[in-house]
Amino acid sequence: MQYKVKGKKQINATLQLPTSKSISNRALILNALSHSSSEIKNLSDCDDTNVMIAAFESGSNLIDVKAAGTAMRFLTAYLSITPGEWIITGTERMQERPIHILVDALVSLGARIEYMGKVGYPPLKIKGKALDGGSIFLSGDVSSQFISALLMIAPTMTKGLTIHLEGDVISVPYIKLTLGMMAQYGVKVNWEGKTIKIHSEIYKPTRYTVEADWSAASYWYEIAALADDAQLELKGLFKNSMQGDSKVAELFLDLGIATEYTEDGVVLTKTKRRTKKMFHNFVDEPDLAQTFAVTCCMMGIPFLFTGLQSLKIKETDRIEALKVELKKLGYVLYDSEDSILEWTGERCEPTQDAVIKTYEDHRMAMAFAPAAIKLGDINIATPGVVTKSYPRYWNDLKSVGFEIEILK
Repeated sequence: MQYKVKGKKQINATLQLPTSKSISNRALILNALSHSSSEIKNLSDCDDTNVMIAAFESGSNLIDVKAAGTAMRFLTAYLSITPGEWIITGTERMQERPIHILVDALVSLGARIEYMGKVGYPPLKIKGKALDGGSIFLSGDVSSQFISALLMIAPTMTKGLTIHLEGDVISVPYIKLTLGMMAQYGVKVNWEGKTIKIHSEIYKPTRYTVEADWSAASYWYEIAALADDAQLELKGLFKNSMQGDSKVAELFLDLGIATEYTEDGVVLTKTKRRTKKMFHNFVDEPDLAQTFAVTCCMMGIPFLFTGLQSLKIKETDRIEALKVELKKLGYVLYDSEDSILEWTGERCEPTQDAVIKTYEDHRMAMAFAPAAIKLGDINIATPGVVTKSYPRYWNDLKSVGFEIEILK
């Protein structure tokens, strides 16, 4: 299926954003570990969270996380301490996403995990058992989801767990989010320098409410920046959020969008501020990179983005995907060192009737769709990928005046 998305240059609307899948998925694990009988309020209705819910409710020992990377990492750790024999698998793309770093760490702590196919990749066979714990060393530039998966099960280990992070530590806000939520469930954590120490402790059942998703908000900041005139109220967001992607409010100041915090959320308005070239290290907010790459190109603002090393192991190789798809629209990007993406302003002839490929990646669809404001319209392939994190995305676009035509 393809959508032809036609943009709207004047935006004035109020929207209720989806709740955070990052918080939802952590809350589901922590709720299970605390043996809480309380229902988590405002759980995300996205694919990634739904597969987690299904895993807990199915009663089956075969768990298919489909394309949900967070679920694969979190559940692998959780199942390793859950008595029983489990098989966890996913889509073809999921079976190409490496998980050996997490598996190696768990095995070193006593877990029993076997690869059922290619070594280092899902699917996995797990025989759950209590783990002694101890001390491990991990490179700080691995996916924060590997670290978070280990952290959440650490209090259940007899000796607790000490994680020594080596080298540069990426995605720090996601680690802090995990530790902050663990504290809300009653577990004390000591993080000094590059060492995180968690003692054996019992989680306390907690009534938990999930806040709105700052990652989803980024596409509305993009829409506001690209529109000729915009005033957008986004409900459910909070200024003092633990979500790293709340940085989007600060970053969009240089692209002409001001944020006013209210009791219910935020109000976005346009300003005349506009940087000549955007520089930013996205090591703490990698999920925002696609939003800013597309926004800057559409606004004619060259950029140099660093800290993108985790993008190559996301739903797709996001660095390569951005280069390929933006070139279809006439923008020539360059990458280097597996972590840097730059646009100098170089243009090329755009592809006639280009169709933006989404690579089974929800953020490709959501970051490119707002480009219709500047281009008039844009064709998006397999638009259903947005259900991974923001199922109502296309309906929300239509509610503010975008037109969406189903091509095939």
